[in-house]
Amino acid sequence: MENANIIVVEDEQEISELILSQLKVLGHNILTFGDGKKALDYIQSNDGKEAANTHLFILDRMLPSVNGMEICKFIRLFNPTKTTPILMLTALSTPEQIVEGLDAGADDYMTKPFDLAILLARVRSLLRRREVSNRTPENKNILRHKELVVDLDQCKVWIEGQLLELTLSEYKILCCFMLSPGKVLTRNQLVEYIQDGPVHVTDRTIDTHIFGLRKKLGDYSAIIETIRGIGYRVVGHD
Repeated sequence: MENANIIVVEDEQEISELILSQLKVLGHNILTFGDGKKALDYIQSNDGKEAANTHLFILDRMLPSVNGMEICKFIRLFNPTKTTPILMLTALSTPEQIVEGLDAGADDYMTKPFDLAILLARVRSLLRRREVSNRTPENKNILRHKELVVDLDQCKVWIEGQLLELTLSEYKILCCFMLSPGKVLTRNQLVEYIQDGPVHVTDRTIDTHIFGLRKKLGDYSAIIETIRGIGYRVVGHD
């Protein structure tokens, strides 16, 4: 995706200028903020009309005035930006801190110091996913990854024409992944997605369901990547 509108919220000037220069070379339109409150004020300005045209947010976590976690949560709750991808940059690198950022609504994360080539690859991936999600598919209730097909109307899954026998929890987890290709999903997010009624689901239960799902997916099990200490990610698909 070219000519994307990207907002970078980063208070370290050297890092901000590096990201700005590299993304401009790729043809993107970049707006930078070094203060969390100023970024938040801009997002809310004019009833969010300017922010609605943003294709990606890159947020530092530790910022003056308002931190990146609060901005991330607001973006996810604010109607004009609630589906806009968020890449969080953070020097807080423990699995627990990364999980906090993802649970706050970030689509992906990078820890500082970061590799510039990887950052640009993550940006491309998030922009590509946004572009794909904005397309109008022939059937919005059919999800595909190569020969893996999920029919949301029938609640059925096929691989190369063969019907898979999945439990309800396995089916829900697969749907969650297919609806968020390329996104890191924490165990907490998966628990919330499949929790239903009085049955108590834990993060360890999620691991058991993932194990069963991978076994049934066979050759397609590799699409589910384990992000150690954080959760899982399904490789992106068109």
